[in-house]
Amino acid sequence: MEPTPLRTRYAHYFSDLQRLAKAADKIDNTNVYQQANKETRKIMDAMIGENLLEGSGLQGLEHFEAFYKALREGKRALLLVEHFSNMDLPALCYLLDHCGKDFGPELSKRIVAIAGMKLNEANPMVKAWAEGFTRIVIYPSRSLASITDPAELEKESAKSRAINMASMRALDRCKKEGNAVLVFPSGTRYRPGVPETREGLREIDSYLRLFDVMLLVSTNGNCLRINPEAPEDMLADLVYEDVVIMSASPVLNCKEFRAQAMAEAPEDMEDKKPFVVAKIMQKLKEGHDTFHPRYLELYKKATGKESDYYI
Repeated sequence: MEPTPLRTRYAHYFSDLQRLAKAADKIDNTNVYQQANKETRKIMDAMIGENLLEGSGLQGLEHFEAFYKALREGKRALLLVEHFSNMDLPALCYLLDHCGKDFGPELSKRIVAIAGMKLNEANPMVKAWAEGFTRIVIYPSRSLASITDPAELEKESAKSRAINMASMRALDRCKKEGNAVLVFPSGTRYRPGVPETREGLREIDSYLRLFDVMLLVSTNGNCLRINPEAPEDMLADLVYEDVVIMSASPVLNCKEFRAQAMAEAPEDMEDKKPFVVAKIMQKLKEGHDTFHPRYLELYKKATGKESDYYI
């Protein structure tokens, strides 16, 4: 099937999504925690299921299971995931649900994702798409960087502080309730030819200090890709049938990883936090590259064609 814009391919679902949607259109400090909508999740699962080709699945199931075990033992657990599209979280949950192991659906239900406000506020259909999954909404720091008017910046800075303080309280509650918190360390979707979108945010270092263990999840293949002709329009994203492989690192101790990265940083580096984050991004890229040949093999087996997809 030829790649098709999301708004065209799934227009028949939009009326149902709009009817079932419950999440707020605007985010403030009272609604940053958004529980998954089970009804819109059913639609999301149907959309994902019909685009995943044979061979899609999780690599390193033993690592996902060890992560779930640590979570059950009371460890504060962090998932750091490569970010290519708005399909990443839905695909991970779907693959966990269908991995054939008892822990898979249980871990899927415990995932709480950190998400930017744009998913709620950009478009009602994007919001309905996102609300199939439990999220803590934040005001991204990079959003303030684009504001040049001093009065507007002061107003938005106050809003961002209120929202993000509420988000931190929600995050603390989620950890105590035994949930796994998912963060995309790049803070944005990777874009081909824009290498800075693959760089990790400095704030990720703070997450390492808040959690006990982490699992790094790399991805090959993507059923939803940014449309180069309309990169800011999420409903213009292109739907592909593809093999999706999500691979896990061994479970890592956050404190030990951070301490080792700090020790490896140049002695004269005044701020070592970006170096720590860069080590995380490096490991995610290594996981990505390790399984890319396997992705190419499975894609050819499923389609009879060569895939030229790599990002």
